Amino acid sequence: MMTIPVLTIDGPSGAGKGTVSRAVAKQLGWHYLDSGSIYRSLAIAVLQQQTELSDVAAVVKVAEAMQLEFECGDELIVKLNGTDITAQLGTETTGNTASIIAAYPDVRQVLLQKQKDFKKLPGLVADGRDMGTVVFPDAASKVFLTASADERAKRRYKQLIEKGISANLDRITQEIEARDKRDQERKAAPLVAAKDALTIDSSNLNINQVIEAVLSLVR
Repeated sequence: MMTIPVLTIDGPSGAGKGTVSRAVAKQLGWHYLDSGSIYRSLAIAVLQQQTELSDVAAVVKVAEAMQLEFECGDELIVKLNGTDITAQLGTETTGNTASIIAAYPDVRQVLLQKQKDFKKLPGLVADGRDMGTVVFPDAASKVFLTASADERAKRRYKQLIEKGISANLDRITQEIEARDKRDQERKAAPLVAAKDALTIDSSNLNINQVIEAVLSLVR
């Protein structure tokens, strides 16, 4: 069988994984997987159906039933059961809900195969939290992209303000720190850099510098 190259880009929320991953995928001409959108889409489905977050079996049923479509151009468009939910993916409520349900092993198992199915020729750029450690442990190229909590909060605050959404920087910082702690301490696939990953701290780098560093690794 022909080997399908995979580049994994993992890291905490707000480190710039999505922007970098889409740009790299576009330059390489590879497929793109935003695993965070899969979990966030499930979070939206769970919220829409008013499923109790503590009812793991019910969350699993929602995960099994949901149908997702990804349209990746300059911007990522995600459709849940035929409806465009892109605008809802970036809300704090969605993010916090996704972080909670992503800690359930049974939920992760249901969504694991859906993520693996994105591996197709000519290659795949997989963006997430455990792409290099769990989903694609044999990936040829792995990156762990991070930045300080303060810097990630500033970026998130700026994004919300530019969209006309009111935001509180201190609250965003606290939420990011809490989410980091929860993701790092969960038993199922905790947020950690793969042993063979290149760690890039983007706190003091611009987006083009990060993209070039990732492309250099792949090439």
